[in-house]
Amino acid sequence: MTRITSTDVRKVAELARLNLPEDQISTYTVELEEILSYVEQLQEIDTNNILPTSRAVEVTNVMREDYVKVTCSREDILDQAPHREGDFFRVPKILSE
Repeated sequence: MTRITSTDVRKVAELARLNLPEDQISTYTVELEEILSYVEQLQEIDTNNILPTSRAVEVTNVMREDYVKVTCSREDILDQAPHREGDFFRVPKILSE
């Protein structure tokens, strides 16, 4: 006995704002029925002693030690700028007042 009808498929398509061609309705009816059949099989599995999880495999972050490494002085970097104004880079104005 089919639990999903073509009327159900049309209603779901309308709610989802999908424009399904009429010749595809029977295809989606069969596919939705197969999906529900699979879900029904999953509901038969005993999960009483299984803890809920968010992933199938536990994920652990591997962190390296954080350290400061000085590569250039501030003066060296500022000296490489095409235009400098004191301790700042001078750039063209991009916003008008």
